[in-house]
Amino acid sequence: EAVRESLQILLETMGYVVRAFSSGPEFLAECCNLAAGCVLLDIRMPKMNGMEVQQKLRELRPDMAVIIVTGHGDVTLAVQAMRVGAADFIEKPFQEEALLASVEHALSLADQAQHHSEFVAKVRQNIERLTPREREVFDQLVIGHANKVIARILECSPRTIEIHRARVMEKMEVASVAHLVRMALAAGIGDVAAD
Repeated sequence: EAVRESLQILLETMGYVVRAFSSGPEFLAECCNLAAGCVLLDIRMPKMNGMEVQQKLRELRPDMAVIIVTGHGDVTLAVQAMRVGAADFIEKPFQEEALLASVEHALSLADQAQHHSEFVAKVRQNIERLTPREREVFDQLVIGHANKVIARILECSPRTIEIHRARVMEKMEVASVAHLVRMALAAGIGDVAAD
């Protein structure tokens, strides 16, 4: 409790908005109502340890960056936490500067995750605007097929594919097939199309 309170005071004096929780389950019950940000998790906590909370948090809020706070004897666990997605770990007792640098880095990662989530949502929203035939053309374009190949696969003329392709490009708000493919892959959609 003393460490939690001192961390809260330090971070608040640096201008951060801070919410403190006394246990992992208490935090997990509220995490979906919190803005994206950075979570400081101690490896050793009552009810659930930091690794268990981190694992559950990855399912509930992948946009939250995690910093593991650990005692000297738990460095191996902290390294494991980083292997499964923690942004950083800090050993107790820690220097204020090191903690603040770690928080700043984690918030930068959380911001990137938030932007990526918004980007994926926008891509998926644009895909929803496609007609069923346009979606078929989209899937074939993302795989890398040329118009003539798509026309054979979908049993229509290359000219029809050109028209559908133009509509796909317009609805997806891209200027080239290369951009379409990069966008789909970045949003994790190319993997689905290739199945």
